[in-house]
Amino acid sequence: MQTTRPLLPEAARRTAAWCVVLLLLAAVAAVGIWLCVVFRTVVTPVLLAVLGAALLGPLHRRLLRLKVQRSLAAALTCVAVLVVVGGATYIVVAALIDSGDQIVASVRRASSDITEHLGAAGTSLDDLARNARELLQKFGGTAASGVISGLSVVGQMLATAVLALLLIFFFLRDSDRAAASLRSLAPRSAGDALEAMARRAFEAVEGFMRGTTFVALVDAVLIGVGLLVLDVPGAVGLAALVFVTAYIPYLGAFLSGAVAVLVALADRGFVIALWVLGVVLAVQVLEGNVLQPLVQSRTVQMHPAVVLLAITAGASVAGILGMLLAVPVAAAAFGVVGELRSRYAPPDAGARETGPPEARPPDIP
Repeated sequence: MQTTRPLLPEAARRTAAWCVVLLLLAAVAAVGIWLCVVFRTVVTPVLLAVLGAALLGPLHRRLLRLKVQRSLAAALTCVAVLVVVGGATYIVVAALIDSGDQIVASVRRASSDITEHLGAAGTSLDDLARNARELLQKFGGTAASGVISGLSVVGQMLATAVLALLLIFFFLRDSDRAAASLRSLAPRSAGDALEAMARRAFEAVEGFMRGTTFVALVDAVLIGVGLLVLDVPGAVGLAALVFVTAYIPYLGAFLSGAVAVLVALADRGFVIALWVLGVVLAVQVLEGNVLQPLVQSRTVQMHPAVVLLAITAGASVAGILGMLLAVPVAAAAFGVVGELRSRYAPPDAGARETGPPEARPPDIP
């Protein structure tokens, strides 16, 4: 009996199957991103609420351990959100307002100095610095034209903040029901897996938020102290800028450090600018070798290239907000992938050794 030979070899069939799987995954991801963009008015406060609940979850759990009623504990946590976020916002905005003109003037002077050494390239920098306000106004007008006026932008931001705060309250108060809700939505055989994936994703986001806040605070304090010691103008505002931009990994530190060096170069000269650069680099070395490993050991570890790609993708989808949300979303995705691998990955090849057990080398404790 003659057997029919397959049209394609085994390697080609495997490659085609993987291509189909990748195309399906890309299509699902594209549709999901499109839906998030279309319903961004709803998606944005939900994501912000998840981040807020992840950051303040330990405080809520501590209140529950103190026998505080669940709704009251959630309400007190939301009040803490208002106090902390409002206070931090006031400090950052006040510091930037007080020293903003000085920082901008210093950057302009630095660009003028660079012009003398770089010629045409420096002239471009000087023109950019001179027309910074006009460029920002044009950019803001272009972004808002045909969509909403400046007043409605503020109203939308306030509405988003209020909705996110209400969602934080409900997420914290009803967190004990989340597992049951997930199980009710999933088929009976997939309930355990869905709950485990959700827990891993939330744990990754929780670890990222707490760790990033800690790292941002340490960076801002150390760099701010260094700028004060070196008598750099606008040191408090620059430290506030360091804290805010630290929520954008790698890229935020580069931007805030570059601004600090330019300000020092314009007002304090080349030597002080080198000292500021040394302070910024020392803090970044401390962060990269001590703080980040300590933080990432408790959450999902991601390669810097993956983080940068996630930030770039988030910026292309949702601008600055996308840059801030990209890394925690990526951390949650890595948490889900890690849970799937632990559940469905084949056993380690090293565990399938041949021969009697007594012939294997003893385990090293």
